[in-house]
Amino acid sequence: MDTQTLTITDALNSLNRGDITPQNLAEACSRQINRLNPTLNAYITVIPPEDALKAQYPAGTSPLTKTLRNVPIAVKDLFDVEGIRTTIGSRFFADHIAEHDAFVVDKLKQSGAIINGKTNTHEIALGITGNNPHYGTARNPWDTQRIPGGSSSGSAIAVATGMALGALGTDTGGSIRIPASLCGVVGFKPTRGRVSTRGVFPLSWNLDHVGPLTKCVKDAAVILQVISVYDPIDPFSIRMLTGDYLGHLVDDMEGRKIALGTGEFIETSDPEVLNAVREAAKVFESMGCRVEKVNVDWMRDAALANKTMTQADGAAVHRERLEEHPDWFGEDIRRRLEDGAKTTSTEYILARRTQSEVRKRCELFFESYDLLLTPTTPIAAPTIEGHDAVEQAGRLTRFTAPFNLTGLPALSVPCGFTKEGLPIGLQIVSRAWGDAKALNAGHAFEQATDWHKKFPVI
Repeated sequence: MDTQTLTITDALNSLNRGDITPQNLAEACSRQINRLNPTLNAYITVIPPEDALKAQYPAGTSPLTKTLRNVPIAVKDLFDVEGIRTTIGSRFFADHIAEHDAFVVDKLKQSGAIINGKTNTHEIALGITGNNPHYGTARNPWDTQRIPGGSSSGSAIAVATGMALGALGTDTGGSIRIPASLCGVVGFKPTRGRVSTRGVFPLSWNLDHVGPLTKCVKDAAVILQVISVYDPIDPFSIRMLTGDYLGHLVDDMEGRKIALGTGEFIETSDPEVLNAVREAAKVFESMGCRVEKVNVDWMRDAALANKTMTQADGAAVHRERLEEHPDWFGEDIRRRLEDGAKTTSTEYILARRTQSEVRKRCELFFESYDLLLTPTTPIAAPTIEGHDAVEQAGRLTRFTAPFNLTGLPALSVPCGFTKEGLPIGLQIVSRAWGDAKALNAGHAFEQATDWHKKFPVI
């Protein structure tokens, strides 16, 4: 069984027909983990198939739905899974055992999903390389000398290689979309407040999002349907009508007005990335969409404000640990937290002002356009060696971070490859609560192209 190419939808169909058994599927993913994890370091904690199947739901009970029944799903090691350690990629939490499931993990279990492990993350989720000094360096399956992106590094690797059929990640400045882009998979950051963050260790109480990483947009819609349930206990969860993400996947794209981001801020991207995104825009034109070039240089200030808030918020979350054991943090994380701790109230207030201004700008922007297209990242995956992690964070989050600041839904889908054979990601952004519209556009793009059907040979 080739789990690397197997989508969630195809797996569910095979399971329902009896072509494969839950045990077969769980063991097939486990074999991929055993074969590849020593090299790629996607998982911090692996849950063996027999244990994962037993923990699927309590003895004598059945899942509340069959939406993801018997589908192996990986979760980033920021999410609490009852009885399993949650390290957040940190030395501080190496032995922390979760007492309860995170809200979204509980929803996955209620849908019948099998949690097969906790994936590697850049330390405390504050970084995009996946170079973790405590749990090892995560490696890109397309080229093991390159970074997979982060901080949801292991989740993207697991999906790209079939160690799991889907995964959960978190996104504070691009941590779902960046690894999705660099590893050639789909990553979706929903509207802030759409998915509960309760039971997920925070980096920023103001900017964190939870979302899926999958092989295709339809799979992302399936997972989002399961986890986007209002959580009355989570202070950041917003009560909204549950979206029909699957139902709207096949909506007609004809007549949609799409903005193609341009301007100096975008144009500094690698020419191969720019060309792939321009070709993607032509695909939408072939569907009958009206594509218009729009200067988005305003994204620069939004990205800088997001950086200020992320580092200051992270320093607040980890204030006691930073004071008591600064040496327990990796060098790049300590630098960023110390910079965050030095942020003045004036600097933070100005960043919040920028946040309000950019939110209003986007609100007005999406009165004229249905969608915005940009590169997900300005470059393909850089090498692990020879780069400063803090500088890389600023470079790779430049197009993703603005939409954490605004809280808008943003999707990354594969849209091409460099001459070196590295994946390129297209970012599709929609208005607040327009999650279904972004997914619809991504699905339509997939139906017209084959980029999402290419997998690393490893």
